[in-house]
Amino acid sequence: MSDNTRMLASQIVRECSAGNIKIGFAESLTGGMISAEIVSVPGASACLEGSIVSYSNEIKMNILGVDEAVIRNYGAVSEQCAVQMASGAKQALDCDIAVSVTGIAGPAGGTDRKPVGTVYIGCAWDGGCTAEHFVFPGDRESIREQTVEEAFKMLLEHIS
Repeated sequence: MSDNTRMLASQIVRECSAGNIKIGFAESLTGGMISAEIVSVPGASACLEGSIVSYSNEIKMNILGVDEAVIRNYGAVSEQCAVQMASGAKQALDCDIAVSVTGIAGPAGGTDRKPVGTVYIGCAWDGGCTAEHFVFPGDRESIREQTVEEAFKMLLEHIS
């Protein structure tokens, strides 16, 4: 992870702890990297409720409550899925803010409509839910690391 990503993780823990904000994650392509980076910061237990690694569609549907029709009609890598993943994580983890990530890290799996590097990051809070679309360059590890950094930036936007 980059120094910037580590700095963002520290800032999240500091701000969430100071504001008594509980956070959680639903991770697909990052496979736990987001929560691992938060846990590496001393004091993370004051704000991190948990993380659900929802790599399979079954976990997305059965644990996070993603509607099967969303996956069928839009795909697991979609804005709609990211929104439902974030909402489901917020509910399942009973936290104030939840961030979700879903995407195609490659090297295979991309299509013309959704090339390798396509990522959706969702965020759910008491006032609503949103998702952003990214197409990151690079190899599998680089795409996953960029996803972690952007997820942290989105989380900070909603807690600051």
